[in-house]
Amino acid sequence: MTHAPTPSPRSSVALPRSVVLLVGAAAAVITAAGVQSARGILGPLFLALVLAIVVHPLRLWLERRMPGWLASTLCILSVYLLVVGIAAAIVVAIARFATLLPAYEDDFVATVEDATRWLHDLGVHPDDVQRLVDSFDLARLAGVVGSTLSGVAGLASSLVFLLALCLFLTVDGRSFPAQLHTARADRPSLVGALGHFASGTRRYLLVSTVFGLVVAILDTIALYLMDVPVPLLWGLLAFLTNYIPNIGFVIGLVPPALLALLDSGPGLMLAVIAVYCVLNLIIQSGIQPKVVGDAVGLSTTLTFVSLVFWSWIIGPVGAIMAVPLTLLVKALLVDADDETRWLRPLIANKADDPVASPAPD
Repeated sequence: MTHAPTPSPRSSVALPRSVVLLVGAAAAVITAAGVQSARGILGPLFLALVLAIVVHPLRLWLERRMPGWLASTLCILSVYLLVVGIAAAIVVAIARFATLLPAYEDDFVATVEDATRWLHDLGVHPDDVQRLVDSFDLARLAGVVGSTLSGVAGLASSLVFLLALCLFLTVDGRSFPAQLHTARADRPSLVGALGHFASGTRRYLLVSTVFGLVVAILDTIALYLMDVPVPLLWGLLAFLTNYIPNIGFVIGLVPPALLALLDSGPGLMLAVIAVYCVLNLIIQSGIQPKVVGDAVGLSTTLTFVSLVFWSWIIGPVGAIMAVPLTLLVKALLVDADDETRWLRPLIANKADDPVASPAPD
């Protein structure tokens, strides 16, 4: 008589899929809450990491032509100029907008009166019209812009922290590829996934920069032809907001559209909105998402969801770095694990998304 073999005490017991999903969801919630609580540190840290990744090819090119310490110094200076230049452009745009608004006080009052008469003619109740009028206050809007400018100025300490992180990460970037090469022997999938995260981040920023320049030039030309005040500044703002996926053009549209309304009436405002919408539909909503998705392996829907999620978790830095942050999570949870690589075609823009070979850097 044969007896069934007794299970070994070391044999693994497979958990039900529902339990695995619930435990994974709980771990994700706890991780998201921890990241959100440390957003003041993790946001600048990831931004500094992305900047160090961006200048890494420049370092490789410089080290073939000069000593390593000089190449590191030039890379650090390049990062500093980039960070300070972007911060200065944002401050100048907000400050210029705040100084222009008080000059249109009379035009704003006249526009509100015209809108009030139009609503009365449509039969809207006078009390509703009055509440709507009370909600439109140019002085209040200028105060909001001024407080935003004060908040940006208050980020000086964060900027110093960011610059310090950029310094250390850029210096460590000289020896980090060799350390990754050593770790590749034990963790080839993880090192390869991190390499592809770096190359995908650079491709994304390159594509966004090229499309941002195209949109900014076209916006500037259109605003200049329509005689909107300070068109060059709003073109610069359109370039900077292009790094925010999907909704960046709306942020860049508000200042020139409002100034067009106050300067020349609703006709010019509608023209500005039409130009921005056409450019957004053709370039930013039609061509750019396809190119970005093919370059980094993320679907358009996932890109938009990542924008909402990382904006909620980290704040404004999360909105700008939504795609690189998603690429990092994809590298750690999908690309680095052979058992989860089957997810790549499901989150990519194309069905034949192959598992690429490990990147050399």
